[in-house]
Parts: sequence; structure tokens; C-alpha cells
Amino acid sequence: MKIYKITLIAATSVLGSISVSAASLDFTGTTLAPLSYSAEASTGLEAVYVLDSTAGVSLHYSNTQGNTSKVYRFSNLGGAYAEEIASTTSADGTITAKLSAGDMGYIIEVGNRRYCFWVVDYSLHRLSFNSLAVAPTQDDCGRTALVFDGNASEIPYYTVNGRRMELSRDIEASYMTLAFDEDNFVYSTDIAHETFPHLTTTFSVPAPLCDSSISLTGDRFLKAWNEEEQLISPEIKVTAVEAETRATQTERDADNEQKDESADGQLGGSAPCEITFEAAVTDGAIFREWQISRTPDFDIVDNSFNELEFTYTFRENGSTYVRFVAADADGRCQFTGTVYNIGIGESRLEIPNAFSPGSSPGVNDEWKVSYRSLISFECHIFNRWGTQMASFTDPSQGWDGKYGGKLVPPGVYYYVIKARGADGTDYKRSGDINIINFNSGSSSSENPPAGN
Repeated sequence: MKIYKITLIAATSVLGSISVSAASLDFTGTTLAPLSYSAEASTGLEAVYVLDSTAGVSLHYSNTQGNTSKVYRFSNLGGAYAEEIASTTSADGTITAKLSAGDMGYIIEVGNRRYCFWVVDYSLHRLSFNSLAVAPTQDDCGRTALVFDGNASEIPYYTVNGRRMELSRDIEASYMTLAFDEDNFVYSTDIAHETFPHLTTTFSVPAPLCDSSISLTGDRFLKAWNEEEQLISPEIKVTAVEAETRATQTERDADNEQKDESADGQLGGSAPCEITFEAAVTDGAIFREWQISRTPDFDIVDNSFNELEFTYTFRENGSTYVRFVAADADGRCQFTGTVYNIGIGESRLEIPNAFSPGSSPGVNDEWKVSYRSLISFECHIFNRWGTQMASFTDPSQGWDGKYGGKLVPPGVYYYVIKARGADGTDYKRSGDINIINFNSGSSSSENPPAGN
């Protein structure tokens, strides 16, 4: 007679983690090794056992306490309705009783102590896989509905108080999908896993993000007995759509451009503002479009781009909104990404009237305007005789007080500026520039520069 010594196995669902039971059973008459799972304390059970069949099987409990003993069985009604069954006690104290057919609870009573167990007859619940197909109607783009044919129904067990619990089968569905690689900003192939305590005729998994087949394997009892079943569905054509987006603003290192400190970390600021937008998409994204609008609800799309990456220069004062949208070939499954709010501040132009080139290097040695959100700019600087000393069209540039590579004499010079702000403001400015603190012994400003 072969007696199976039981080692508790960790349960992955309702039965919690592995623990060492204060009491355990051994079995004889089974074809395959019995499986034992720890039970939560609230169930009142020492363990739940799964046998390949209960037919012709006897349980054994080692009574080391030397007290009188009895064996009871109970159904889904709980231990309060337990009935005593025949048992024997050997010379070494081992209590033996024959199992009843089917799933049943058992109580071993030793003196004033009772130890409760539940035994599952797996032959009544044996897993079988016949077919797996995609449901003809899909209501949710985020999940794929499947039609299952076979037996993977719930395996119940009952607590001492008659409360119904489920012993998870741990059936695994696995399939190819895509996962976002943030470091490389791309979707790459991945394997998804979903675990089910049981299966009904219809169930669903998160929708694959690429063409894939669903593979079912299980259950954990057959796996423990090296008899695991497997079933593979026909290939599922991808329809789900996902995307990731990002926006990167080109930074300008202009020390005379006024920054909007209140919008630190936000997109926009001073125009012209150049931003690169990028999108990474999954295989199902056939329709792809970046949309630009002056309204946050995108009632009117002012501009659109079909490229996944594009660069755009924002020149208008106020808020402009940008988003990425995608859809599958039929337009049923859609994606709308983060809405980026690009805020361009009002224009400003402030013009200094003096500087001191060559006097104290690094301090006030260049004439520059202070500005924000100027989308066009033109500046000309003249001496008093009308000779143009410098000209430039970038407001971040300035005049270093030189003409022909040499510092000009101190004195009064004149600027003429024409500019336009992102808010539509036109600037027409002219005025004096005083070069002061010049001490190199150059000729007086009363004299025109050489060659004039």
C-alpha cells in the first residue's frame, strides 16, 4: 500500500501563500500524487487537497496525542452538519477512513481538538480544451473577447461555516503584444500573460497590440501532474490602437530675451517658439494625425500633419493646442493623446540708451534690446553723419561698438528699429545710443569715422 506524504504547495489565488499546517493528511489509493494547498485562517480549514480521483482512496491522520478520535465528513452546508463516518486507529495511532465519492470536507476529532480539511475530486472537474476563437462582436477596443469551448469551470470548496470559496485553476493565457520602450521611444515586441481562476464560454484579455494568437495552458493541477493542456487560437488581426507622444522645445540661449518665470517648465514663452512633436504608435494605428488648434476642444483644426514627427514654430500670442490622434483602418478603435498647451506671452521691447564698450570688459560692453515674443525685427545703427555702423535682424544680437573691426569714438549714435510682436503689436522706434566711459585716447566723436 503506497501512502502519499503531502507537502503544501503555494496557492496563487484565493488560498493565499504557502504555510505549514498544524495538521495534515496522507492518502492511499490514488493514481497521481495528491496536491495540497494552504487555506486562509478564516476558512477554518487546515488545507485543501486535490486528488485525481477519490474512488477507492483512504485518508490517514497520524494521532500522536494518544486521545480517542473520530472522523466526520461535511458537505457545502458546513461543519455544523457534519456526520461521523467509519474509521479505524492502528497501533501506532494512525487514523484511517475511506473517502466518500466526490468533493467533501473532513473533520478529524482528536480529544477536544478538531482539524478540518476539504478534499477535491479532480475527476469531476478535469480540464478539457476543445476550441478557442475570437468573438464575432467586439464591443471594447481595449479588450479582445474570446469564445471558449471546453471544460474549465469553477472549482468550489467550502469553509467550515459553509461559505463558498474558489480554488483557482491558474489557467494562463499568453500572447504576443507590444510594450512601450521609454528609453528608445518606440513600441517593441513583448509577451503578455493573463491568469484566470476558471473560464466561461466567453472571456476577454487585454487586446493584443500586434497580430497574435492566444495560447491557453493549464491548469495548475495538470501542470503539477505533468499533464498540462494547451490550446492555441487562430491569429487575431490587430485593431487596438495605442500611442505615446512627447514635445521638445528648442531652447534659445539669449541673455536679453525676457523669460516668463511664472510658466517655468511649460511649453511656449517667447515667440518665435520652435517645438518638435513626436509620436510612437502600435501596429493598429493606420490613421495618424497631429492636430493644431486655437481652441482646446479642437472644434476647428487650423493645421494638421500626418508625420509621426514634425517641428512647428509658434508665432501667435496666447494659447495654441496640439494633440495626436490615431485610429485603426475602420476607424472603430481610436486614440487621442495628451493635449499640449503652448502659451505665447505678449510682446515686449525695451531699448537701452547707453553702453561702454572697451571700458570694463564683460560689463555693459554690448548694446542689446530687451525683448519678448518678437516675430520680426530689424535694427539699424548710424552715426551723426548718417553712416550705418551696424544692422541686424535677430533681436538676440547687439552692437559691440565697433565699425570696421575697431571701436568707434564715444559720443551719440542713433538707432532705428522696426519690429512686430506675436500679439500683433507693431514697433517703430528710434532714439539715441550714448557710448560713454571711453578712455583709449581715440579721436573725438565730433569727427566722423575714418572714410566718412
